[in-house]
Amino acid sequence: MKYHGSCQCGKVKFEAEGEIESVMACNCSICSKRATLLWPVPQENFKLLTPEVELSTYTFNTHKIKHHFCKTCGCAPFSKGTNPKGDSVAAINTHCLDDFDPATVEIKHFNGRDL
Repeated sequence: MKYHGSCQCGKVKFEAEGEIESVMACNCSICSKRATLLWPVPQENFKLLTPEVELSTYTFNTHKIKHHFCKTCGCAPFSKGTNPKGDSVAAINTHCLDDFDPATVEIKHFNGRDL
């Protein structure tokens, strides 16, 4: 299935393809403060539909994950990095997806605090 999403103001738009069977609640310092519920997809299944100039990027700790957010509204719709297996992934904030309620799928907890 193809999903569409955006930041709050709509300047950052994207699409992702796959099946959302569960979402991930990460307890790292940024994810817990943002209360994101993430859906990791292979980067080839993710497409940014707006120019990258609309994004700002934040990294911390090991600087392996690029946390992208809208320069206008500050909403953080996705991050890019690698999963524990070394695969390139986009971690999509499912709260930013159109027509999807993350409460309808299983929430799995991930210990990102101790990485």
